[in-house]
Amino acid sequence: MLITTMNDLPGWEIEEVLGEVFGLTVRSRNVGSQIGASFKSLVGGELKGMTKMLAEGREHATERLIEEAESKGANAIVAFRFDTSELGTTWTEICAYGTAVRARKLS
Repeated sequence: MLITTMNDLPGWEIEEVLGEVFGLTVRSRNVGSQIGASFKSLVGGELKGMTKMLAEGREHATERLIEEAESKGANAIVAFRFDTSELGTTWTEICAYGTAVRARKLS
């Protein structure tokens, strides 16, 4: 699957727009990581557990995005983006979204 943040694909012709696609995951932080993050916020620095959780969440959201695009017959996704939001105090929603297209490589 070809994925780009651009609205077009240089060297490719978009033959058909198949519509919006998205992949969604909601992550919950465990109590231990929340306590550790609270202490870390007092002294500053990276919250490695949180960074790992968000990276894994983006990966899962992207996998789900690709599955939905493939189910529509797409071979590419344009205008790819991530959106992240907090749900309550312990849940993080991660959404990957874009436009599924069928594209042909120019000769």
